[in-house]
Amino acid sequence: MRRLRLLTPGPVNLHPAALAALAQPQLHHRSPEAGELVRDLRDRIARLAGTAGEAVLLGGSGTAAMEAAVRALLPPGARVWVPVAGKFSERWCEIARAAELVPVCDAYDWGRAVLPEAVPAAPLDGVLLTHSETSTGVLQPLAELAARVRERHPEALVVADVVTSFALAPVRMDAWGLDAVVLGSQKGLMSPPGLAAVVLGPRGLERLRPAGYYLDLARELRAQRRRQTAFTPPINLIEAAAGVMAALESEGWEARFARVRRANERFYALGEASGLAPVPASGAERSPATAAFYLPEGAAYDEASQAFAARGWRVAGGQGPLKGRILRVSAMGYFEPGELERAWRDFAEVIAGLA
Repeated sequence: MRRLRLLTPGPVNLHPAALAALAQPQLHHRSPEAGELVRDLRDRIARLAGTAGEAVLLGGSGTAAMEAAVRALLPPGARVWVPVAGKFSERWCEIARAAELVPVCDAYDWGRAVLPEAVPAAPLDGVLLTHSETSTGVLQPLAELAARVRERHPEALVVADVVTSFALAPVRMDAWGLDAVVLGSQKGLMSPPGLAAVVLGPRGLERLRPAGYYLDLARELRAQRRRQTAFTPPINLIEAAAGVMAALESEGWEARFARVRRANERFYALGEASGLAPVPASGAERSPATAAFYLPEGAAYDEASQAFAARGWRVAGGQGPLKGRILRVSAMGYFEPGELERAWRDFAEVIAGLA
């Protein structure tokens, strides 16, 4: 099978530390060594998330973490605000309805930032926010939104999806007033899909309640504090993600954030120079996780995708109302030395042929 190199916003090219971990003999998930890996990764994640709280590891995608957080922190009937400005904020609404919450889903133009003054004045029990909206390429002003929520609704829990900002941009839970964040392994952690985490801040830990069975965060937290897991964990992925985090820590997180942002902005510069319009509106901060462009009039996404595939790259299209209308590329995965230079060159040549 021919494997294309990934310019997609998840999954991404695996880091060598992840590949090295996956090549090791199988580890038993109830061994002392597995317990040390669970402890190590939980500590690393909580530290990078900027909290005095704790991370809870789960088998599943980021969506599993989203549902687990909603059910564990907000009881049925809770009134929650969800500003919908893309596919993944839309998912918060769907999960809230499935959990029998009362979501207030306010729609905003996809590609625009949700401003703090949008936080409603009516009583709220919680808010469900999306930091990096990968479907549009916008990095929402999470710190400012959370601050306004705290100001208007001091008791409301603030839960955020940082799936495509974690390990790619700063996330400072305690400083920003976030009570829980959710993330997955297949984005900035450059590991295979299948591992998720919910990071609980001090208030999130206080408000945690038993909910569900397999995705019961309270049960998992009790087990993981003993360096165990409630059920069979994806221990290979835990080892991979811990190895990647150790490697990135040696580089320095600020250096990592700056490097990924520069690489992403290079795609934007090339696209705009060729006449492509960015999906993020003027004034909206661009996520380092993906560069998103509207396709030229008359250009078909399938043709663009095939042109990239002919050069050895897999790219991504649009979702929801943007399906077939946009092209998305990402530099958040691992690239060999000089490989990004080739990606930028191929990108410029392919889009020049679309115009």
